[in-house]
Amino acid sequence: MNEFEPETEQNPQLIVTEDMRSNLYEIGRWSRFLAVIGFVLTFFMVVGAFGVSALINSDAAVAAQLGPLAQLGSAGIMVLYLLIGLLFFYPSLLLFKYSSASAEGVLYGNQESLDLAVSRLKSLFKFWGITTMVGIVLYVLSLVSVMFMGGR
Repeated sequence: MNEFEPETEQNPQLIVTEDMRSNLYEIGRWSRFLAVIGFVLTFFMVVGAFGVSALINSDAAVAAQLGPLAQLGSAGIMVLYLLIGLLFFYPSLLLFKYSSASAEGVLYGNQESLDLAVSRLKSLFKFWGITTMVGIVLYVLSLVSVMFMGGR
């Protein structure tokens, strides 16, 4: 490049066709549906956490049926259920935020909303990627511990 030539800044433009807008809008609607289902499941998990805890405290026979989980006690099982509920809530929240931002971005042609929607979608995939990696590591660790313990 010649030092006397003016530098031109190149901003690549992404062209969003009407077909793409339609698909993004439909994805947003489905993600809202899945987010609402996730919120309902989270609600049931939280109610179940307190219900199971109360049931274990009120009936010793129920605690006996839990086997090794009974060692956690009612508070431990309640915390376990609440953690599972949190595992449902966070991705549902990200899906809901994605659906709201994508609908605004697509319907009104708002670039900032569409950028926010894609950012929320990235966070959702990042969450599930990390969750998957943690699950695989725990699975491998449990296999290794069973191999070394000999199934005792």
